[in-house]
Amino acid sequence: MSWIDKILPSGVRKDETAEKRVNVPEGLWKKCIKCDAMLYWPDLERNFEVCPKCDHHMRVGARRRLDIFLDSEGRQELFADLEPVDRLKFKDKRKYRDRLTAAQKSTGEKDALVAMRGTLKGLDLVTVAFEFNFHGGSMGYAVGEKFTRSATHALDNGLPLVCFAASGGARMQEALISLMQMAKTSAVLERLRQAGLPFVSVMTDPIYGGVSASLALLGDINVAEPDARAGFAGPNIIEQTIRQKLPKGFQRSEFLLEHGAIDMIVPRAEMRDTLARLLAKLTQQDAGPEEVPGAESEPEPEPEPAE
Repeated sequence: MSWIDKILPSGVRKDETAEKRVNVPEGLWKKCIKCDAMLYWPDLERNFEVCPKCDHHMRVGARRRLDIFLDSEGRQELFADLEPVDRLKFKDKRKYRDRLTAAQKSTGEKDALVAMRGTLKGLDLVTVAFEFNFHGGSMGYAVGEKFTRSATHALDNGLPLVCFAASGGARMQEALISLMQMAKTSAVLERLRQAGLPFVSVMTDPIYGGVSASLALLGDINVAEPDARAGFAGPNIIEQTIRQKLPKGFQRSEFLLEHGAIDMIVPRAEMRDTLARLLAKLTQQDAGPEEVPGAESEPEPEPEPAE
């Protein structure tokens, strides 16, 4: 650096590093929160938002989840008009109505659940997915009602139901109304069981509270992604209550599998093939051939990350 650069104000001084960063489009790189690796976004997207360095499964939105899982043709969104209702006129630091408006604007969803009827390798099914970015995927009236109607649609049409859950639990702003959804969703799943229609619950990170205590762990087959957290209360709350140190990895999917709380752990890239085989056996149908994710597309050259 020359002497003139040293005496120039910071706003005038030439910053070569900043110029280099301008050449890298915003959103082109993403940092893995587990291993801190800088990942090229197009490559990460082709890998279903799973870190190729440490295999960390990043959170994905509900519609992205359904895009990955379902066949591209023949999708039909179910009960898209259902919206939450502020019956209690709840207010804490902000009005619940204002929080709902902000969440709807930021996510583009009316509430924290998206339901679709479609096919998985040619097998007809109904699938629901939680949007964690909408109030932490919490379950209020609209979520419970949409889940119940989707399960009833599967029941009426003789279809299996698959749920991708990601939730912090019942929505406190709806109080008892949200807790009622636990019983309502559990009841409709019992009707599915009596009709002999399979329900597969896929737990993604995280699953807590009323959702884990109802629909998320009531699957005929309970599946989880690697390293996903699932439980009723968080580990810190449990440790403060029982005044004991919990085992390492407590409430992680590997711990739950070892102790018999779930049936299997399936990586995201293998989810389509695995669930297609399971549903084909449970419904006595034939699934399509297995796919190699990303095999049809050539990877783009990876540029050097900005310093």
